[in-house]
Amino acid sequence: MSAPRREAAFWIAVLVGSFVFLWLFEAILLPFVVGMAIGYLLDPLVDRLTRYGVSRTVSAGTLIVGAFAVGITVVLLLAPVVIQQITALIQDLPSFLATARERIAASVTPLTNAFAPPLDQFATQAVEQGGRVVLGMLGRGVALVNVASLLAITPLVSFYLLRDWPRIVAEIDGWLPRAHAETIRQQARAINDVLAGYARGSAIVCSLLAAFYAIALTIVGLDFGLVIGLVAGGLSFVPYLGFVVGLLSSVGMAVYQFWPEWIRIAVVLAIFFVGQWGTDYFLTPRLVGKRANVHPLWILFSVFAGGAVFGFVGVLLAVPACAAIGVLVRFAIARYKTSRIYLGP
Repeated sequence: MSAPRREAAFWIAVLVGSFVFLWLFEAILLPFVVGMAIGYLLDPLVDRLTRYGVSRTVSAGTLIVGAFAVGITVVLLLAPVVIQQITALIQDLPSFLATARERIAASVTPLTNAFAPPLDQFATQAVEQGGRVVLGMLGRGVALVNVASLLAITPLVSFYLLRDWPRIVAEIDGWLPRAHAETIRQQARAINDVLAGYARGSAIVCSLLAAFYAIALTIVGLDFGLVIGLVAGGLSFVPYLGFVVGLLSSVGMAVYQFWPEWIRIAVVLAIFFVGQWGTDYFLTPRLVGKRANVHPLWILFSVFAGGAVFGFVGVLLAVPACAAIGVLVRFAIARYKTSRIYLGP
């Protein structure tokens, strides 16, 4: 076998082995993936502290303890209200759907009545399918790893990753094939630029949007406004998904709750347009920037594909995989355009 074929066979074997590994150990990977994500997000802060003379061990330990203390405090403060609203929402959902259908049918033209049965059937099927997808993602990811193990393992993974990051990078660099080491380093740096621009920036954007939506909807007096706002903000790491989900659910709930007070309904509608405007023209340009050269449709596809194949773990791995594949595809296209296949003899 020629050298190029041996190299191709080796990298294909590595790729297949990675997929098999994820498939076999999917049920226990969640705390490790979450820990690596937290470590990656906090690594710039550790690097900055080490430049001031603080050791990586102290920096990593302080940041991890502080981050998890803040996170647990927020969860403890919000969990009772969130659980109460989710329980009430599930109980009120049948009456909400029935009332919404009656008001829509009474408000629109009689022509809509001709399409009501197929629309009802389509909506029912969509809700059932969406519920199966969500339950499947949660069941295959969160339900198989209890909360205690998640809270116990995730901080350890984040701490050791932050403490040993330079050593890990040096060790992996020593594994690279010497003939292609510099090329691989260049692509790794490009992937890191995309992730740094998108993942870290999007995490801040999602947090700010979740806080804005939850507080604004609660002030307006919308039922389940806290839950709707947190979900909309959390889904905003996929471009426009959080906006669409939050807009439809909040406006639907506003119509159900405030009808016929159109001013309050318009205020709820305006909250999401203000949030999206602020994201597009203020938050994203400053926090994400132009380094995140990833198309929104590609991110959307990767998130749903990762969730369908590997459950909730696949959703978490979708963004880094999307960034890596995008960089490698652009590199392959650039090489193709300089090859004899593209240029001809």
